[in-house]
Amino acid sequence: MWVLGIDTSCDDTGVGLVKDGRVVVNLIRSQVDLHQAYGGVVPELASREHLKAIRPLTERALAEAGISPRALDLIAATRGPGLIGALLVGFTFAKGLAFGLDRPFLGVHHLEAHIVAAWPEGPSPPFLALVASGGHTHLYEVLDLGRYRLLGATLDDAAGEAFDKVARLLGLGFPGGPELERLAEEAAQEGVEEAPFAVPLKEQKGLDFSFSGLKTRAVQLLEKGYSRQAIALGFQRAAVGHLLEVLLKAKERTGHTTLLVAGGVAANKTLQAELKRAGLSVFFPPKGLSQDNGAMVALAAHRRALKGEASHPLSLDARAYWPLEEVSHLTGVE
Repeated sequence: MWVLGIDTSCDDTGVGLVKDGRVVVNLIRSQVDLHQAYGGVVPELASREHLKAIRPLTERALAEAGISPRALDLIAATRGPGLIGALLVGFTFAKGLAFGLDRPFLGVHHLEAHIVAAWPEGPSPPFLALVASGGHTHLYEVLDLGRYRLLGATLDDAAGEAFDKVARLLGLGFPGGPELERLAEEAAQEGVEEAPFAVPLKEQKGLDFSFSGLKTRAVQLLEKGYSRQAIALGFQRAAVGHLLEVLLKAKERTGHTTLLVAGGVAANKTLQAELKRAGLSVFFPPKGLSQDNGAMVALAAHRRALKGEASHPLSLDARAYWPLEEVSHLTGVE
């Protein structure tokens, strides 16, 4: 089965092709250079760039796979959540393609696609799943495909958003997460003493996250004269420590020792190392599937097709806000 997946939920145009559950092509057209001057994503500009990129990127994906559009068995696109203007570009394009080719169409939840990208055939539910990116920090108990229980979420900034904001504060540009990680690693290797950050929500009873205080603390420390390296190192250790603390608490409460970590923050090597030392059986997305991409959408659609989900009506609308726990096991169209 050939599945085409499209993601235009934010600023990356993603087109992926999956055959029988295996990623064959995964193309991403980044808009980093466009938005860098603004220090963040400008929704209107993102939508316009998706319009320019979506058709040629799809044609290129098909060419690289060596197949014609007629070879496609299923066409899928991110339905939500995301920037509504950006979402509509990929969602409408995919529906139009499905109509023109007379192929089934599936609207996929963005966070479910991230989870499926980190979900190999091995671990069977139930298990924990952390989705941490520039727009999301959510912790779920995965009971099955399409059955999710929200355990905790960020109360303010998403983890990736906080990384990007602190990186911008330190003059590292956008997106700054990878650059902040590089600067923190450099500081650790050189023996730089980390700037003092407190791990957030130490006394909380729940399983929520908060990162805005770390951002504020970074501003204060910079004003006090701490070096960029010291701040990067201290911030990363506190942010990773916060994630780890909540995940270990979730492990104790649920008894689950298997954890999936999805989203852009999953690529952070410090987080990966700490989680592996914590006694958890941890799964991360393969290289290229952490950030927003079309292949993860195709993987999620393929897995749903195997569960018996045939097609969604072409009248299905995109949703800027769509809690994952509202997604059903088979229809996924609420």
